[in-house]
Amino acid sequence: MSNERRKTSRPESLNLLDFVVVDEQGRQGEYAMARTLNVSRGGILMETHLALEEGQQLMITLELKNSLVNIMGTIVYTSFANRRHRYGIEFFHVADADQRLLSAYVEAFQEMQQVANA
Repeated sequence: MSNERRKTSRPESLNLLDFVVVDEQGRQGEYAMARTLNVSRGGILMETHLALEEGQQLMITLELKNSLVNIMGTIVYTSFANRRHRYGIEFFHVADADQRLLSAYVEAFQEMQQVANA
């Protein structure tokens, strides 16, 4: 039995991103950089040096194919390895235009993986 909780596939991908921690009142807190380890329409796995907690909300700016995508997400998974923190982020708000960019990127990346695995 798998412990997989993802609702959508998440191909491996390395992209730089920046994020701001947002509190319950919507106030912006700490700013940091990270990189994605994989990405899907519904979330990302990111890696950073900053210690965060499950349940925290982040305002993320992700670069996809020379476009910036702004996303709001919640940390749903945390781990620590090789002196870096890894966070599973579930998206809860993506503007329509940004969702189209994200979807096109994920589809193209999945096609590349299928060709590579064939």
